Amino acid sequence: MATTSARSAGASGAKAPDSSRRSERSRQAIFDAALTLVGEVGYDKLTIEGIASRAGVGKQTIYRWWPSKAAVLLDAFTAGADEDYAKGLPDTGDLAADLKTVLRATADEFNDHAWQAPYRALAAAGASDEELSRTFVTRLLEPGILLYVDRLRRAQEAGEVAADIDVRVAAEMVLSPFSQRWLMRTGELTHAFVDTLVDQALRGLRPRD
Repeated sequence: MATTSARSAGASGAKAPDSSRRSERSRQAIFDAALTLVGEVGYDKLTIEGIASRAGVGKQTIYRWWPSKAAVLLDAFTAGADEDYAKGLPDTGDLAADLKTVLRATADEFNDHAWQAPYRALAAAGASDEELSRTFVTRLLEPGILLYVDRLRRAQEAGEVAADIDVRVAAEMVLSPFSQRWLMRTGELTHAFVDTLVDQALRGLRPRD
């Protein structure tokens, strides 16, 4: 009976639904819903039910792919990150200019409510969820830090950074004050702040005459 049905479908030219495409559409709808809702209601009021309703899918569809709202939000927030990281940091031969360009753009991104809402939610959730925090670091923070490490290493090879500098520590010297200011709201993330941060960090990293 199944064979007859399959042959009839083939003869009429009809195609079976593409389940992978349908799943991808549902997954993207869930991502969009999670990112939008966390900005509207905050992380505490974000629920699987709310995400499912906004995405137009069943709650069980979400639970089939993710164990919690934090896992949904993490996947939604980090989707496409690999492609972005593959581009690397600019290398014009001027380390200060390159770092300022990237950090200015990052400041603009961090100041965008649609972007910072899920990031803050994940940071807050990670404070009490060690597994989530480690996954967030592995998938998002660490690859980002390594981009700066790689750029600083190339600058070191070009003589812009002292040969005895630990470039991993140097990258964290640049990024940590930026993150601290944003996470703790100790001040505004402005282009002027970014420029000053880069200039002062590089004073300690450049070769001594």
